[in-house]
Amino acid sequence: MAQAEKKGGLLWKSSASKKPLKEKVVLMYDAIFMTEDPSKCSPRFWEELFLMKVNLEYLESKLESLDGEELMKIKDNINCLFQHCIQALGEEHPIRVVNALQTLCALIRGVHQKNKSTSGFDIINMLMGFDKAELCMKNLMESLDSLLCAEGSESLKSLCLKLLLCLVTSVNPYIVKLSIVDDEATLNGMGLVIAQALSEYNRQYKDKEEEHQSGFFSALTNMVGSMFIADADEKISVQTNEAILLALYEAVHLNRNFITVLAQSHPEMGLVTVPISPIPTTPVTPLGTTPPSSDVIGSAELPLDADVQTSNLLITFLKYSSIVMQDTKDEHRLHSGKLCLIILTCIAEDQYANAFLHDDNVNFRVNLHRMPMRHRKKAADKNLPCRPLVCAVLDLMVEFIVTHMMKEFPMDLYVRCIQIVHKLLCYQKKCRVRLHYTWRELWSALINLLKFLMSNETVLLAKHNIFTLALMVVNLFNMFITYGDTFLPTPSSYDELYYEIIRMHQNFDNLYSMVLRLSTNAGQWKEPASKVMHALVNIRAIINHFNPKIESYAAVNHISQLSEEQVLEVVRSNYDTLTLKLQDGLDQYERYSEQHKEAAFFKELVSYLHALPAGYKQPAPHSPALT
Repeated sequence: MAQAEKKGGLLWKSSASKKPLKEKVVLMYDAIFMTEDPSKCSPRFWEELFLMKVNLEYLESKLESLDGEELMKIKDNINCLFQHCIQALGEEHPIRVVNALQTLCALIRGVHQKNKSTSGFDIINMLMGFDKAELCMKNLMESLDSLLCAEGSESLKSLCLKLLLCLVTSVNPYIVKLSIVDDEATLNGMGLVIAQALSEYNRQYKDKEEEHQSGFFSALTNMVGSMFIADADEKISVQTNEAILLALYEAVHLNRNFITVLAQSHPEMGLVTVPISPIPTTPVTPLGTTPPSSDVIGSAELPLDADVQTSNLLITFLKYSSIVMQDTKDEHRLHSGKLCLIILTCIAEDQYANAFLHDDNVNFRVNLHRMPMRHRKKAADKNLPCRPLVCAVLDLMVEFIVTHMMKEFPMDLYVRCIQIVHKLLCYQKKCRVRLHYTWRELWSALINLLKFLMSNETVLLAKHNIFTLALMVVNLFNMFITYGDTFLPTPSSYDELYYEIIRMHQNFDNLYSMVLRLSTNAGQWKEPASKVMHALVNIRAIINHFNPKIESYAAVNHISQLSEEQVLEVVRSNYDTLTLKLQDGLDQYERYSEQHKEAAFFKELVSYLHALPAGYKQPAPHSPALT
């Protein structure tokens, strides 16, 4: 009888004909790689598959032989195979479990290899489908947990660990390449493309805003008053560009060299008219080999007009952020606003970025967009001072704080906003940077935020743990109280801090009463409320120390209401007798981490971009570097 030799999933006869015979499992793999559902003609297909010994070599080679487009055609079958593998992990028959684990390893490795091609399809979508990914991964993790905790064989547990290792080491090659790019021309080109896309958005918004203010609405407002200003301005809408923001985020988050690109100065886009050059007859140099700045603005074309503002990518981004963060009720802007704050978080943690932000020798006039409000006038652009860029970042955070105290409270965005301020203060304390900033505006905004949280306690507590935010705000004041002498610009600034705390003492008193009440109850807010109560110790010490002395001063001098200068005089005269407690960890913070904490957000954002209508296109920047 002829001997059979196994090779590459085929059985070869030793007879002269050598006609190959395929294993049954190989035939079943071939059926999966067809566009038809393999169980259509064979109802027991999936049950039988996991009784067959896995042929890893054939399965992986089959995946490798297909290009991205071909693999996408059988996506439904791949999804089905992946789901049935997870189902098989719950079987009692150990052979099925082992075969399912091995198949999953081969699938993940094989599909990951396809991501290195130019097809650009998503691994998660290919394996599970976006709509079922969350449930699939939940079931998979639960099954693996059960197998690892049960009294099974060591080899089975080893397979489970091998699968987990496959899952956590599917490194994205593009991410790796982006993280190590140090070519100046390539980084500048990338920055230019992002800057142009954001600048175009800013220009479109400004045009619509001016059109809105000069049209019928403006005439109507003059007749009936400004009571409808806020509602009308919400209608000014330009389609946001989350895709370009994702590119900026990845560059800032992954590549420290890109931080320098944020600071590259150039005349503000939209203010300089670049002469139109004839279409080149020779091929344009690919992006990354020639500095794109030479393509866009030559030295002869730099503006001589002193009124033309110098700008950079960071300024353009801050202006964009000031627009999209105005209206967080809109889903597009909510995604953009959150991503803007995440980008600013990464910037606020970077040592080089902070050095540039706080450089007093590099000043800019940054015209941020401000939400129309009845109690304040629109600032004139020409009155804006030239200041270090960190002042614009702080202005943006203050603007967000004062304009989003509403029923649909964006708790997550507020937390990120306060974290950014805290990280900037930590840098200033560490490097002893005395920033000339109107700190009173920040202090006032923070106190009003605490007042809002207290006024809406019942409604907000039904949805959020407001004590997390309250603690962060209180600890910002503790930062100023404890370390303010190292970074506030003048001794009088420290006096003004105390004056502001004393002037608004009722809000701190009310906050203390609120957290005291909740910390003495056995409810769910006992612990977080207690943390806020303990954090208020120095603020209450200041209030309880100075208030009696101010009242005594007023009584002795027969003054019914003291002026600010008189209160400050009392404060300066009584520092020596004030006792404060040293609080640890105020200048420490947890660094940003994308994994775990932000993974769900980015998954949702990518799914949202995939789900955009077929006719919708993210605005594409026009750049000579890409022509």
